[in-house]
Amino acid sequence: MLVYSQGDAEVQMFAPDVSQVHVINHEKGQSEVFSKNALSESARIARSNITDLAKLNVSNHEAVIFPGGVLATIIVSTFATDWKDCKVNKEVERVLKDFNKAIKPIGLCCTSLVLAVKVLPGVDVTVDHEEPYAGTTQALAAKHTVKEKKDQCDL
Repeated sequence: MLVYSQGDAEVQMFAPDVSQVHVINHEKGQSEVFSKNALSESARIARSNITDLAKLNVSNHEAVIFPGGVLATIIVSTFATDWKDCKVNKEVERVLKDFNKAIKPIGLCCTSLVLAVKVLPGVDVTVDHEEPYAGTTQALAAKHTVKEKKDQCDL
């Protein structure tokens, strides 16, 4: 976000307005079960204005980038618990399908690649090394193309 906003890009952040029941307490290094709102928590972490993902319109943006980690595997999908049978948040699914249909870049950081391979059948994701992505993409019946970072397309 910082790199893009320092250049000519106008950055707008979005997050789903959903409950987040598994929260990591980084001080204790453990998961705790209590409810937070993902939209509010995203705004707190980013210290920036965040818009509800339901309001994202593909025609107003050149690209979309999804962070990985807990957001992708627990908050907007059930990948952490259901693996290949996971469900993806409907707004995330809509956004991915809209950007794919519009042939606009979709950036998937780390574990967020599971979102695209789950909702875009036959998608070929570009990764910079084989593991751990090979098993994940194969389990979800998707393809992955390994490319050196220097050969990957930058936005």
